[in-house]
Amino acid sequence: MKLFVESAAIQAPGLAGWAASRAVLAGEKVYEPAPLAPPVADLLPAVERRRTGSTVKLALAVGHEALTSSGRPADSVATVFVSSGNDGDVINDICLTLAGPDRQVSPTRFHNSVHNAPSGYWGIATHSHHPSTSLCGFDWSFAIGLLEATAQLQVDRHEVLLIAYDTPYPEPLRGKRPVAEPFGAALLLTRERTSRAIAELEITMDAQAKEISRMRDTGLERLRTVNPCARALPLLAALAGAHPQVVTLGRDAGQTLSVAVHAF
Repeated sequence: MKLFVESAAIQAPGLAGWAASRAVLAGEKVYEPAPLAPPVADLLPAVERRRTGSTVKLALAVGHEALTSSGRPADSVATVFVSSGNDGDVINDICLTLAGPDRQVSPTRFHNSVHNAPSGYWGIATHSHHPSTSLCGFDWSFAIGLLEATAQLQVDRHEVLLIAYDTPYPEPLRGKRPVAEPFGAALLLTRERTSRAIAELEITMDAQAKEISRMRDTGLERLRTVNPCARALPLLAALAGAHPQVVTLGRDAGQTLSVAVHAF
């Protein structure tokens, strides 16, 4: 399955935006971890902005960056949102409420706890009426999101915006699901090559298990392992011009997802 990348976005510790991070991902600059500044949900009206948490803001930030880089209007593309667990802070607060004497859950907290909350806020922010899909695939969430976006492009879409994001869980949930750092990434994918395309991807599902791609930089490799959606890093590095040009992103039920990257 072949598709094209028009733009990429990233927000993570020490990786604040694609333009600033590209040389680091390509191995041309040393990776220096630094706290990620809280994203600002400028796309949302003030009332909705106050209701959102860090996870929604991260998803909207990388999605907006990818669309802005591609030059496409915000309401012009279908979207695939993918996260291994959505907003851990909200889920933790709801669990604490249910474990206490007053078990009345805040309606705002409840609607922010559902898995497609970022997709809903995206629709509010962009006024988009295009289809949106929200997925979860544990540690292989990014690979599953990429496969879903690819399938949509093959069947009935010309453009799909893939948005992947995970934020840390607070204790005691972190003890059961150790997501240590925030990470968000987005890819604007198209069926046909356009004048804005930066790479061609060839997606292959293989029944033979292969070694999962890793990062050469030890700091980036740590980031890849402590956040499920940061498994996207080898692909982002290949898009930035690093080697290898064939990356393996996921493995499940004896199959692997490999991506051949031909950067332009």
